Amino acid sequence: MLTRLMILLSLCAAPVAAQSQMSAEEFESYTRGKTLFYGNGGEVYGVERYMADRRVIWSFLDGNCKEGVWYEQGGQICFIYEDRLDPQCWSFTQTPRGLIARFEDDPDATELYEAEDIGEEMLCYGPDVGV
Repeated sequence: MLTRLMILLSLCAAPVAAQSQMSAEEFESYTRGKTLFYGNGGEVYGVERYMADRRVIWSFLDGNCKEGVWYEQGGQICFIYEDRLDPQCWSFTQTPRGLIARFEDDPDATELYEAEDIGEEMLCYGPDVGV
């Protein structure tokens, strides 16, 4: 299953050229109620669940999930998570193959690609329990 995801991610690595950046309304309409898997450079990067009221849950696919919220600022979509209060801002572009997210709208920064539905579940384990 992981090999299939990596192949899909590499196919999604199309250039963004001439695509317009999504507005907050377009982003919300596209993502609300969905769980999207993202990749970077042909590798699995993470997964995010988009819920009502612009709430999200993010995981690097390690079972450690972080709740957060998103908002629009200066044309970018910014996320704040429970463990990190400094905003993480991205520009999103919709392509025929899915979303492309560019960190801080910087062409030299991290760029993520939406993977097709791979039939996997987003796993969130409970809090660490000490002895």
